[in-house]
Amino acid sequence: MAFRADESVNSGFESVKSYFIPRGVETKERKRSEDKLLDIVEKYGPVVESYPSWHPLVTHHDDQSPTTTPSDRCGYKGLDHTRYFVNAFITCPYGDGQEVLDSVESLPYSPVARISAERLEVELYQSNANPILVSCDWDKPLSDNCMIPASIAVPLMLQKEVPCWEWSTRGETWESMRSYFIGSPHGSRSSLFVNQETALTMKRIWSLLINTGMFGPIKVSNQY
Repeated sequence: MAFRADESVNSGFESVKSYFIPRGVETKERKRSEDKLLDIVEKYGPVVESYPSWHPLVTHHDDQSPTTTPSDRCGYKGLDHTRYFVNAFITCPYGDGQEVLDSVESLPYSPVARISAERLEVELYQSNANPILVSCDWDKPLSDNCMIPASIAVPLMLQKEVPCWEWSTRGETWESMRSYFIGSPHGSRSSLFVNQETALTMKRIWSLLINTGMFGPIKVSNQY
């Protein structure tokens, strides 16, 4: 099935709204919460399922076992009831959330973006949860709809992947690495993180790299 970005954007927002604003919330509070979600989407991009493994929100992980969603594997503590946007995520722990704030403050320095956390003064998930927004504010301008341009995506991909030649035993094709490189949801040529031009540029560069043999023989089975 073809990737329909607009459908993914709309269905993603409706899913997050249903998750974070359950039935029974009074009308006034529901409006405040929904307006906050809309503000976050406008500033940080649409709802997504997972990040590219090079994205600053998840990049601090073991390169031999990459992760594409925020967790303790990439430096966060205390996350609970979490949903993702292109350049931010919301987590709603039942405690005071200070563990989340402290872990974000302790993340390693990023030369391309500033990762920060703030409490949200609205009701999300449950009345006794404490919603926190963790955001990624890039140093360079983004493309339309908060998409990440090739000038940022390509060097970050290379920064994460090229060092792997030292221990890698096989070259993974674009098809098997696509979710790691362009995030989810995605199609064959684009995602909510990168447009078609950027994804094709990344694909060409990746194909050149694996065809040098630097990662080992190219894996040709179990592709999707």
